Amino acid sequence: MSKLLGVSQMTPYIVHCFWPEPFGTHPYCLSDCDTGLCVSYRVQLLQGAALPVAVCAGSLCARWGSSHGGHKSGQYQRSHGPNWRHALAGLLAGTGAVLAYGLYHSQTEQAATTIVQPIAPASSLPIYTQDEVTKHRSVEEGVWVTYKGSVYDITEFVSMHPGGDKILLAAGGALEPFWALYAVHSQDHVLEILSEYKVGELSAEDRRKQQSVKSTDPYSTDPERHPALRINSLKPFNAEPPPEILSDNYITPSAIFFKRNHLPVPQVDPKSYLLQVEGVPGGASLSLSLEELKTRFPKHTVTATLQCAGNRRSEMNKVKQVKGLNWGIAAISNATWSGARLKDVLLAAGYRSEVAQQTSHVQFEGLDSDVTGTTYGASIPLNKAVSEEGDVLLAYQMNGEDLPADHGYPVRVVVPGTVGARNVKWLGKIIVSEEESSSHWQQNDYKGFSPATDWDTVDFKSAPAIQELPIQSAITQPVEGAVVERSAEEVTVKGYAWSGGGREVVRVDVSLDGGRTWQVAQLQSSEKGQVPAPSPPPGRAWAWKLWELTAPLPPAVQELEIVCKAVDNSYNMQPDSVAPIWNLRGVLSNAWHRVKVTVKEDEEKQKLL
Repeated sequence: MSKLLGVSQMTPYIVHCFWPEPFGTHPYCLSDCDTGLCVSYRVQLLQGAALPVAVCAGSLCARWGSSHGGHKSGQYQRSHGPNWRHALAGLLAGTGAVLAYGLYHSQTEQAATTIVQPIAPASSLPIYTQDEVTKHRSVEEGVWVTYKGSVYDITEFVSMHPGGDKILLAAGGALEPFWALYAVHSQDHVLEILSEYKVGELSAEDRRKQQSVKSTDPYSTDPERHPALRINSLKPFNAEPPPEILSDNYITPSAIFFKRNHLPVPQVDPKSYLLQVEGVPGGASLSLSLEELKTRFPKHTVTATLQCAGNRRSEMNKVKQVKGLNWGIAAISNATWSGARLKDVLLAAGYRSEVAQQTSHVQFEGLDSDVTGTTYGASIPLNKAVSEEGDVLLAYQMNGEDLPADHGYPVRVVVPGTVGARNVKWLGKIIVSEEESSSHWQQNDYKGFSPATDWDTVDFKSAPAIQELPIQSAITQPVEGAVVERSAEEVTVKGYAWSGGGREVVRVDVSLDGGRTWQVAQLQSSEKGQVPAPSPPPGRAWAWKLWELTAPLPPAVQELEIVCKAVDNSYNMQPDSVAPIWNLRGVLSNAWHRVKVTVKEDEEKQKLL
């Protein structure tokens, strides 16, 4: 059959959900297939067109039909057995990908059966008007969408969509506005999957109407970024500095401070900016302009480290694939932040101590939003927000200058000692409430789970939202794979250490032999050459400590396995390995950090040997 069809090979390609955004950047997509582990197959014709097939490996069968059914008015029906449903659902959720791939390779002695479904010629597909498409906006009536003049019935996909029913926002309309927002997924392999659901063509008149509406790129006004940053995703923009320059400065320059955006960077006019404060029992709503925020309230400055919950996720990926951006060790940075204290602003809105008996949370809403108007949001406990020692700021300066656009201009929340996800940028609204934020990022993301929990069993409601982060340290120099000359006789190791909740790092231990023996590193709490900063008050150690160790090279070794681990003033210590703390979202990754370095012998000595 393959000869007849001109089949060249079974070509793997990435499976993506139709909600086009990498996991961790959109609230309702729980799939991150950018890793390449989600594997499906297609058969290629001589003409280069993709032909839908069924690939069976043992008991796992994923059948791709080619004729797609309208539920009530469509003329084409596609039937998929339970195996197809479960296999595709698993692939899209990520957990089934490894199973599918493993079964395929572990059963190579079993010939895969290829079943080819007939393809209806494009000319035979029916023509639909936009009004007809619009009628299909529910699972009961069928879920139809249009893309570039074609009509697609994605009803069967909705039930398997890892992000739930958020995909229904596009029902009965065009995908273009959504794909413009999350353009990172407008790629060939996504379009190929979409093509499997094609049921017809849009009428010529409605095509002309669609073409007359220009789709703009919401990321076109994003700021320029430093070229040294290592990019994890372009739209939305997420990037970290190279590890080797991260610890060059105690205060991270704003340009290379790690960037974590969930949505396009909003354009905010500082002259018309208003910060809304609501929900204080017995108080009144308060609106503050940027100028009022700067002039009505005392300016406070705090040096604080921010760390993404997914920092060092790449190490969890090496144990088992997780969902999320593949951060290295540099999704953490340190800066000075200046602005009004949140406590002072809440007092101006009528907050009194007795309010704590009626409310428990302070919610924040950003001005960044998706095409549906959904904004980024998060919340923190009220006692942190109003504590004299909490140091929560409504910051309008970073490192002595106006906030850069990527970091929340004109105003952001800075919650020292707390996970970066709660430090809401482009702050638009503050709400004092009895409840946590209902935002996806508070309720269904940024939570930790057991290594035994997978995407079939996870219950996000069962776990608390991450607030304070655990003890952390990492090696920034030398980097993995570096070469150290034997003639140097010694090696210098550098890195950072930090603990959440204001707990102070009191020690960093470094090993050159994989953890068999240890040495204590020297800690740095200010810029080199400056007077060392005094120890922070108990519970207010918001900034990281850089550390350094210079030690003799061990004799007769060709490779060093350098390891670091930190200890805070509560004697919290990092776990020695990643596997016991692995979780399906890849958050809270704080195991001992390990770097392997080659020791290069002198050329003269090598000749003698």
